[in-house]
Amino acid sequence: MINKNTALVVFSGGQDSTTCLFWAKREFKKVVALSFLYGQKHKKEVELAREIARNAGVEFEAMDVSFIGQLGHNSLTDTTMEMDQDKPADSFPNTFVPGRNLFFLSIAAVYARERGINHIVTGVSQTDFSGYPDCRDAFIKSLNVTLNLAMDEQFVLHTPLMWIDKAQTWALADELGVLDIIRNDTLTCYNGIQGDGCGHCPACKLRRQGLEEYLTRE
Repeated sequence: MINKNTALVVFSGGQDSTTCLFWAKREFKKVVALSFLYGQKHKKEVELAREIARNAGVEFEAMDVSFIGQLGHNSLTDTTMEMDQDKPADSFPNTFVPGRNLFFLSIAAVYARERGINHIVTGVSQTDFSGYPDCRDAFIKSLNVTLNLAMDEQFVLHTPLMWIDKAQTWALADELGVLDIIRNDTLTCYNGIQGDGCGHCPACKLRRQGLEEYLTRE
């Protein structure tokens, strides 16, 4: 039987996952949030995620999966690597953490299974992203099938942001009544600066551009 009352949100404390957290609170009776420490330099996001979840009345847990950051070379976990400011023409940026969403969602599925949760929410988006292959809809659909086969379960992976851009993500936050929370309390910045962030890392650029577009549309 599919438990339709509870959802598990893969929750980083950034703009996208926080929007998804409140989307899940609207759609489900109960929400549980799971964050990951994977060796990221901007690990302050997990502290903020804990605080956001507490204020939202959401059960929260942070899991140490540092091995993910040690498996490959990327600028989010390697302090010696200079971060790409823009997407290279022939590849994805070095902020891509190989296998991150694969591991996160697989671990989340096991965590959910142990708690009788079938619905898992993640903030990946194919419309407005940095070229990461594990943010694509095809990957999510494929993994959903794989997780169900691997554990003989009926998981449903929800991606509320998959087909909307950053401006529309801001609009959704506004619709959910949490625009100020997203603007002030979240951490999207790869350099670990809360709110508007550093302004020049790829995540900050995307976030700011989306907000400006949304406010212009308004």
